[in-house]
Amino acid sequence: MRSLLAAAQGLARSGLWFGGALILLAAVLIGVDVALRKLFVTSIGGADELAGYALAIGTSWSLGAALLDRAHIRIDSLYMLLPSRLRTALDLIGLLLFVGFFALVGWHGIGVLQQSWASGSRSQSALETPLIVPQAIWLVGLGIFVAIGVMLFLAAVGRLLAGDRAAAGRLIGTRSAQEEVEEEMRAAEARRAAAGP
Repeated sequence: MRSLLAAAQGLARSGLWFGGALILLAAVLIGVDVALRKLFVTSIGGADELAGYALAIGTSWSLGAALLDRAHIRIDSLYMLLPSRLRTALDLIGLLLFVGFFALVGWHGIGVLQQSWASGSRSQSALETPLIVPQAIWLVGLGIFVAIGVMLFLAAVGRLLAGDRAAAGRLIGTRSAQEEVEEEMRAAEARRAAAGP
């Protein structure tokens, strides 16, 4: 399971870079479009449409990395006050519901993709983008996220069955303030080491 989680981490990290690059390119495209409108009273055309695709695709491809890094926002005001067993149970239920919701979204997305394919749907803009292209890329990212979520759930259950609740918590629990500080310290040390003497 460790090798699968390591592979998932690599895939999720690549998806994160892909998603981030798409969003950055969308921001540059919109910036160029705004400058062209202001300076030359012309437009690229379709920048808003492409930015919308980039946001949807970038988000779906980044979800897996956020899940593995436990970076999704949680409201945990009472969470730390609960007994350890209850926190673990809530973490499992929360992960199951979270991944289940996106699996349901993906299931319906497959239906939309099939309809777009069957009808040859195109966007209603000057670009006339075949909708199957952004929908398929978005669905692949969502599918990767769901697969990572299922793998993470199974790994956490495996750790619990082995009697290691702390390891399961490190996989799916809310990051503590101490963990956040330690991560920031490691990152700062790595930046100092990279900068040299």
